[in-house]
Amino acid sequence: MALLAEHNVTATPGRRVLEVYDADAFLGDGAALKAAEVQVVAGNGYHLYLLSLQPDMPVQITIRIWDSPPEPPADAEGHGAISLESETGILVIGQLDRGPAPYDVVLPRPGVYEGHAWWTNRRAAGDYYDTTLAQLPDDAPDTWLTEAWNNCPVTERYVLDLAYIREPEPDDDDDDDEEDWA
Repeated sequence: MALLAEHNVTATPGRRVLEVYDADAFLGDGAALKAAEVQVVAGNGYHLYLLSLQPDMPVQITIRIWDSPPEPPADAEGHGAISLESETGILVIGQLDRGPAPYDVVLPRPGVYEGHAWWTNRRAAGDYYDTTLAQLPDDAPDTWLTEAWNNCPVTERYVLDLAYIREPEPDDDDDDDEEDWA
């Protein structure tokens, strides 16, 4: 197994949700989001959802492209098989109610990628978040929570280990659009 590319993005899970999707795939998928509530990571092939246990602290998302993806590590909190199609070769990390993360992920080439998602420190970050809110003093200054979130002792992390499988499906809709405007 050879690692071909690695990208690290820091994002904040707006409303506890992070998204990974192709730069041209703007529409979400309610069924996939609902599945992520149970599975932590779920998608529909074009849109992937990662469900955090907290909405305010930054998390690390690592996207690694392999010639053949490795198995998730034994010490991962959880994992699941994933597939993601990128027609543009550019992935966006969405922060739901905060917009896209500052950096896009440029894949080696457009196509369908498959592999595994796995995560660490999800539960610990969620526990820290809940404990911090429970201990919030009534007279805490406005900066108290921001400082607490910035000082979380763990980093919640999601890793997508992917391998290129094939070219993306042809987009038949583009041809239909041209005929409609002719």
